Amino acid sequence: MAAPSGNTCGVMERSVRERVPPLLTDLYQFTMAYAYWRAGRHQEPAVFELFFRDNPFGGGFSLFAGLQDCLLFLRSFRFTHDDVEFLRSVLPPATDPAFFQFLRGLDCSGVTLRSVPEGTEVFARVPLIEVAGPLAVVQLLETSLLCLVNYASLVCSNAARFRLAAGPQRKLLEMGLRRAQGPDGGLTASRYTFIGGFDLTSNVQAGFLFGIPVAGTMAHSYVTSFSSLDEVVPRTLVAANGGPDPVDFISLTRGWLSRVCELLGAEPGKIREGELAAFLSYAIAYPHNFLPVIDSYSVGCSGLLNFCAVALVLCELGYRPVGIRLDSGDLCRQSIDVRRVFRLCSEHFSVSAFDSLIIVGTNNISEESMAELNGKENELDVIGVGTHLVTCTKQPSLGCVYKLVEVRGRPKMKISEDPEKSTVPGRKDVYRLVDAEGHPFLDLVCLAVEPPPEAGATLRCFPLGCDSASISVTPAQVTCLRQEVFVNGQVTHPLCSAAETRAKVQSSLQTLHPRHKRLKEPDAYTVALSEKLHNLVTEIGRGSSNNSNFLLAN
Repeated sequence: MAAPSGNTCGVMERSVRERVPPLLTDLYQFTMAYAYWRAGRHQEPAVFELFFRDNPFGGGFSLFAGLQDCLLFLRSFRFTHDDVEFLRSVLPPATDPAFFQFLRGLDCSGVTLRSVPEGTEVFARVPLIEVAGPLAVVQLLETSLLCLVNYASLVCSNAARFRLAAGPQRKLLEMGLRRAQGPDGGLTASRYTFIGGFDLTSNVQAGFLFGIPVAGTMAHSYVTSFSSLDEVVPRTLVAANGGPDPVDFISLTRGWLSRVCELLGAEPGKIREGELAAFLSYAIAYPHNFLPVIDSYSVGCSGLLNFCAVALVLCELGYRPVGIRLDSGDLCRQSIDVRRVFRLCSEHFSVSAFDSLIIVGTNNISEESMAELNGKENELDVIGVGTHLVTCTKQPSLGCVYKLVEVRGRPKMKISEDPEKSTVPGRKDVYRLVDAEGHPFLDLVCLAVEPPPEAGATLRCFPLGCDSASISVTPAQVTCLRQEVFVNGQVTHPLCSAAETRAKVQSSLQTLHPRHKRLKEPDAYTVALSEKLHNLVTEIGRGSSNNSNFLLAN
C-alpha cells in the first residue's frame, strides 16, 4: 500500500487531536511549567530523551511504535480558550493570570524531534526519541508522548512475538477489540499488532483509518439463534453464472447431507437442524464468503457435516466456499480431522474446491499455546488471537520514561540510589553496529559532538550494566539510528502507511540474529556508551558525590 493520502492523513490527524488533546497530561506538568515561567526559565533550551529500561516480556528486543501519532500530536499542539479556562479553575488561585495568556500562545514551532524510525527493533536503555526546545514546552509534552509510545510499542512487540511463535507462513487475525482496555486501546492494538506482524483485524474502524485488511463472519449466537429450517428465508439461490432460475437451496442441501453422512458413516439423527438452518441462511446471504463456526454443538456429529453439505451445494452452483472456524477443544486434533474429511469429500465427490478450504482456529490463544501449537502437527491456516494479544497479559506496561539530559547546553543527569534509575547525560547520537554477516550486534550511544564510528575501525566502548568494563569491537557496517523528523512545527519525514511500516518491521527483524529473537532466554543484545560518554557519566557521578554535603558544610 502507498503512503497515506492527504485525506487519510487528515482523518488520522483529527483522530489524534481528539484522542490526545493538550490537556491529556498530568497536572504537575502545568505546575512545573508555571514555576519555570515565574522564574523566567521557560524559554531556556532543553533536551529530553524517551527510552525504556528493560526489554518487554523477558525477551531480547522491542519494536518502537507510536512515532507517527507523536508527530501529528506535535503538529496540532495548542491550547484552546476552553482548555485555558479549565486550567485557570484547577491551578492555585494565586497563579499569575499572565501565565494563562502564555499558555494560549504556545505551540511546538520551537520544538525539534529526532527519533529512531517507527518499526525499528530497539533495546533497553537506547534513547528512542530526543525532544529539544523551550524548557516549558518540552516539559509539557512528556506525558502525552509517553502515552502515545508506551502501549503502541508494547503491543507491537507482543504481536512480533506471536508472529515468531506462529512461524512465517500461517496467517494471524487480531480479534481483541472486545477485550481491549477501552475503545482507544482497541484501535491502537489493531493498528500496531498489524505493524508487528499480524495479517488481519476484526476491527472495522481500524480498517477504515489505517487500511488494514478486515475479516470476520459469524459468532455462535448467530448459529444458536436458529431452531429449524422453517426460519431460512429466502430459501433459494441463483447460480454464480447468473442462471435464469433460482435454485431450491434447502432441497439440494438435504440431498448432499445424506450423501455426506453415508460417506462418513455419520448418524443423521445427531445433526442439529438449527445449525444447518444458520449455515443455509448465511450461505444464501454470502455465497462467496461462506466461513461458519462449526463447534456450536458438536464438530464431528453436526457442524462439519452441515458445513460440507452446504459447501457442496455452493460448489455445485459455481461458488467457492471459504472454510470453517474452530473455537474450542483441541484445535490441532480437530483441524486434522476436518482436513481429512475435506480431502475425502474432494476425492469422493470430485470437488477440487474442497482442497483449498481454510481452517481458522480461535480459542484463547496465548504466546505459549501458539508456540506449542506450532510445534504440533495441525492443519490450521489462520489463527485468531484476542485477549492475550491486546491486553499484553504477560506484561501490562513497557515502562518508557522521559528524562532531562541537557539545559542551556549543559548535560544533566539523574543520580539515583537505584542505579537502574540513573540516567545518561548530554545530547547524544545512536549508532547500530553490524557484523560481517549483516546482523546488528551492538548499539553505541555517543555524545552528539563526537565523530561517528567508522566501518572497519576498532573502537573501545563500555557496555551498560557491566561495571565499567570496556570492550573493543570492529563493525563491518555502521548505521545512524536517529533522524530529524520534526523541525519548526513541521513534520520533516514522510509519514508511512501501516502496511509500509509493517513491511519494514518484517524485513528488519530478518536481520536480527536468532539468538536475540528466542522467545525464552534470549541472548542479551549489547548497548554500550562511547569512551567519552562513559567518562562524562563517571565525572558527573563523582562530582555529585563530592558536592553532596555542600549545604551542610556551608
